[in-house]
Amino acid sequence: MSIDEVIAQLRLLGFRLSIDSLRAFLEQATRNRFSPVQITEKLVEMERRERDERNLVARTRAATLGKFTPLDRFDWNHPRRIDRATYEQLHSTAEFIERGENVLFRGPSGVGKTTLAQNLGLAALTRGYTVRFSTMAALLTDLLRRESLPALDRCLRHRYVNPRLLIIDEIGYLPCDSRAADLLYNIVSRRHESRSIAITTNLPFKQWGSVFPGAACVAALVDRFVQHCHVLDIDADSWRQKSAKASK
Repeated sequence: MSIDEVIAQLRLLGFRLSIDSLRAFLEQATRNRFSPVQITEKLVEMERRERDERNLVARTRAATLGKFTPLDRFDWNHPRRIDRATYEQLHSTAEFIERGENVLFRGPSGVGKTTLAQNLGLAALTRGYTVRFSTMAALLTDLLRRESLPALDRCLRHRYVNPRLLIIDEIGYLPCDSRAADLLYNIVSRRHESRSIAITTNLPFKQWGSVFPGAACVAALVDRFVQHCHVLDIDADSWRQKSAKASK
């Protein structure tokens, strides 16, 4: 059997490796007289690596993290107060995801909450987890435009319940109605103690009622979210205001 025929059979079996990669390896294996075991081991290794890379690309696309500042460029000296040790522990191990624990980033606008949350999402992706990032406004727009209950449930389940880490950005910046509160409660309740949520907000919990005026589920929503939650309060001046003053 020729090399091209072997490649064709491997592709029929579902190998994701490119034809060029397969041909280059098989030609090398032939020249160097690799044993059948060596060839098999190397093919398995190459195929596993290819599938892992493709899986990461697909999960990264689905995560919709967007562009953000890498963690190695985050100025930890800028905040007056931040629990860096807790954040680095969450970032370096992702054990909180295995335990279904939540994370809250709280502080005024422009202090790096979103950046830290996005970097937490990236760390989870590199460890093989599924991630979804969305602002609160985009999440509600996505769900409320569904024209039927089955379509709403499919979107809710696929995008906001199933991912191992859900990041909801900017809770508290825009007021929401009671239906929005019910949707958020649905997400938090269905993920409770099994899948992690990271939230960024500028408000203490006692003021969340002002975001969802008249919603009866706010207390239950907060109660479920905080039961297993790491709270990271950030006290700092706005990065954007600082940059604007510096540029002037």
